[in-house]
Parts: sequence; structure tokens; C-alpha cells
Amino acid sequence: MENKFPKNVRQIGNVSDTPKIYVEDYVDTFLNQICDKADKEQAGAFLVGKKEVTEGQECLYIFGAICMEFSDDENEIISQENFEKAEQEKKEYFEEGTMIGWMLCRPGARMVIDTKIFNTHEKYFSEKNTIFILKDNAEMEEQYYCYKYKELMQIGGHYVYYEKNAAMQSYMITARKKIGVTPSEVVEDKAAKDFRNLVKERFEAQEQKKTSRLTYVASVFLVIVVLIMGVTTLNNYGKMKSVQSSLEFIRNSIMKQGEEKTQKTSGAVKAANEQQNENTAQSEQTNDSQTEEQQDPMPQQGEGSDSASTEEEKVDDSSMSTMQEMSEDIYIVEKGDTLAKISKKVYGDSGHVDAICRMNGLSDGNLIFIGQKLILP
Repeated sequence: MENKFPKNVRQIGNVSDTPKIYVEDYVDTFLNQICDKADKEQAGAFLVGKKEVTEGQECLYIFGAICMEFSDDENEIISQENFEKAEQEKKEYFEEGTMIGWMLCRPGARMVIDTKIFNTHEKYFSEKNTIFILKDNAEMEEQYYCYKYKELMQIGGHYVYYEKNAAMQSYMITARKKIGVTPSEVVEDKAAKDFRNLVKERFEAQEQKKTSRLTYVASVFLVIVVLIMGVTTLNNYGKMKSVQSSLEFIRNSIMKQGEEKTQKTSGAVKAANEQQNENTAQSEQTNDSQTEEQQDPMPQQGEGSDSASTEEEKVDDSSMSTMQEMSEDIYIVEKGDTLAKISKKVYGDSGHVDAICRMNGLSDGNLIFIGQKLILP
């Protein structure tokens, strides 16, 4: 089966060069975190991914990154021991990938390839089409290089793509203490933010097209029904009454279908609010029932107490079941979940929604999907 390009991508710079470079957005965010936390000191990471030929074009897909430790020897950047240690971490977190390059962040330094950088790349990444990324977080600059023809040649641009990346999420949780990222801190990644907004706009546009088609078909059907029934019942008053009832039924059905479509495109937030309102209404109804029971004779009060106890046990069992499904640092999104509901499950209130958004690089809390793993603050 022929490989296909990722569907959800964002272009950075001019991507006319070969090979095409695709960086998963969690990796891109992690590299920015490393550089930002390095402050005035240099920092680095090894890049994990794969080389493929997609639709006849050479491509590099970078879906993992591992923190890099520097050599104690001033004459080299990476020691053999540091490289072998990174290889072990790669086997633990990214079994399907290979080490295809590295990233170096040097705040305030010149954005040029010096002898030490070139010798390091030739020693550990001498294969064709390996990648080197040079960053300067002080000046907010980055340059991509590809090793070919025995030279590190600058690449004009690359793509940032989004796919499920549980392996990178898992590594980010492990490495956040090493790089000094606290649970409530996330580097603001404008590219990732714009990308998620683009995905949301595409989704809404598709839903709008579906709704428009449904409305058009329903309107045509209604016109046909009116014409047929109008001809057959023109001189019959009794049949005209029947036609009127039929048209009313059809109109209500069309309106109902339109409302259902609108509710679907409104997203998970509206569904969560409706569920919350329903729970509140049920809670108020229960409180009213308990109040009425307290005004009845003593035997009925006992029955109400037993019912309340049973209800509390059910809630406790449900809470325990939910907590068992969560790990210490990751929450897996379930059907009907929103960030507000997740915050209430984990922390008991909805005040942690912004922290969860920042931790996972989410600009819009509605854009989550079933099975997604969220890093918890």
C-alpha cells in the first residue's frame, strides 16, 4: 500500500527542497520548551523519526524528540556515552523510529554551521538526508539543514503536522522535570495554535455543507409533495384538510432535522452544558422530593434516608471507577467528555480548564477527541 501525505498540515517557509520534512506538532512544541527553558545556556535534543518515499517524493517524518546531554569535553558537543544513552531512551519510548538528526539551541550565538557542529553531525548522523536544526530562542530564529553530498545544506521550509502521538506525550510527561517545565507551564506555540484553529474551521465548513445539502433536499421534496397533493385535491375540501395536516407534519420534521444538525455542529461544549443542566434539574427534583418526604410521618423519613444512602453509594462507586481509569499524569478522553467535565472529575471543580489547555497546547477546549491522551497539570 502506497504511503500518503498527512492530511492536517501547516506549511512553514518555502518547502520546494528535497527531502520534504514533516515535524509532528507535539515534537515542535517540545523543542520550543527546551530552548525556552535553556535561557542563556545551550540546549539540545535528538530527533526520532523515519524516512519514506511518499507519492514518489523523499520525505522525513519527525515524530519524537529526546533530551540531549552535552559532553564534558570542550572539544566535542556529544560524547559516545551520551549518544548511547539516548539510543536506550529511544528504544523505550519510540520503538518504531530511528535517530535521524539532532537539534541545537545556542542563545545569542551566530546562526552558522561551525566546524564543531559539522564534525558532530558527520560522526553520529553521516547517512544521507539526516536533519540538523539550529535555533536561537533569544532572537526567535531557527534554521533546518539536511545532510547530503557530504554537506549540511540549508532547507527553505518544512511542514508541521498533527496526528495522535501517544509516545511523544508519554515522553513529555517523563522529561518535563528534567527540562524544568512545571505542570501549569506550556510554551505558547503560535504555529500549533493557528493549526488547530484551521482544523476547527475545516470541520465546521464540512458540517455546514452537510446541513445545506439536507435543507436543499428537504425543500425540493416539500415542493414536490405540495404540487402532487395540490393537483389531486384541488376540488375536494376534505382532502385539502388532509393536505394541510400532512404539510404541517413534514415542516415539523424538517425543522427537527435542522435542529439536530445544528446541535451536532455546536460541539462538545453545548452537549456538556445540556448534560450539566439536566443533572442540576435532577438534583433539584431529588431535593424537592426529599423535602416533601421530611414533612410526611416518621416511617416515610426512614425510607427517604435509605434511598439517599443508596444514591450516595452509587455516586461513590462511580467516582472510584472513574479515578481508577485515570493514571497519575494522563487522562484518556471518553465519550461525552469536555475539559470542564474532566477538570471536575480530577480536581473536583472546573477551575483547571485553562491549565489543562496550556499543558496540552490547546487554544480551544472544544477540539478534543475520544481516546486522546491529555497531560494533567
